[in-house]
Amino acid sequence: MRIFDAHFHIIDFDFPIIENQGYTPPSYVVTDYQEENTDLNILGGAIVSGSFQGFDQEYLLKALKQMGPAFCGVTQLPFTVTDDEIINLHNRGVRALRFNIKRGGSEDISKLDYFARRVYDLVGWHSELYIDARKLSEIESTIAKLPAVSIDHLGLSEEGLPHLLNLVDKGVRVKATGFGRVDLNIGNALKSIYDINPYALMFGTDMPSTRAKRPFEYADIELIQSLFGDKATDKILYKNALNWYFKEFSYNKNL
Repeated sequence: MRIFDAHFHIIDFDFPIIENQGYTPPSYVVTDYQEENTDLNILGGAIVSGSFQGFDQEYLLKALKQMGPAFCGVTQLPFTVTDDEIINLHNRGVRALRFNIKRGGSEDISKLDYFARRVYDLVGWHSELYIDARKLSEIESTIAKLPAVSIDHLGLSEEGLPHLLNLVDKGVRVKATGFGRVDLNIGNALKSIYDINPYALMFGTDMPSTRAKRPFEYADIELIQSLFGDKATDKILYKNALNWYFKEFSYNKNL
C-alpha cells in the first residue's frame, strides 16, 4: 500500500503563528510528522497552510526543503501578490492556492473567480476550498466554471453532500481527509463520490488534526480498503493526488 498524503500541516513556531477563533495550534514540525508516520508508506504529499499561518510563506518553504521534491505546498496568498512572487513559490514547490472559508486566514471568497483563474493561467495551480458544503450552493455556479478546484474534508456535512456531488460531476476533486472532523456518513460519501468520478477522491492524514473531534487513525485507511478494491484504493490513497498535484504545466517564465 502506497500513500500520497494530500493534506497535512506543519506548525513551526520559528515563524508567525496567529491565534484563530480563540485557538492556537500545537507545535508540529517536519520531524514530528516523519516520526509519527514511520509505519505508513508515504511516498509524497501536500503541506497545507492553516488559518493560523495567514499569508506567511517562510515556514512552508522551509518545510518543503526539508521534506524533499516528492512533497508540495498549498498556500494562502493575498490577491495583490505579484506574478513574480507566485512564480517563485511555484519554482520552490508550491502547487495550489487555498481559500479557508471555514476558518479565515486566507483571501476572501469574493476574490475566488479572479484569483483561481489567475494562478491557474500563470502556473497551473488548482484552488482548494475549506468550506462546509452547505454553503456551496451560494458559489456553485462560480466553482463549476473554474479550471481546477478541490474541496477539503469531504465537504464536512451530510446536508451539503448533494451540492458537493453536483460539483464532483463537473470535475471538482474532493479530499478524503479529516474523518474525525466531519458530520456525515463517511462510507456513503466516499462511495457516492467515487461512483461519479473515480479520479476525484484524494486521501490525506490531516495530521496533526488540529481542532478535530478525533485525530487521524489507521482505521481511516482501513475504512477505504474495506469499501474499495485494490485498484480503486490505490487511486484514492496515491495515484489521484499524485497526478493532481504534479500534473505537467508550462508557463511563461518571462512574465
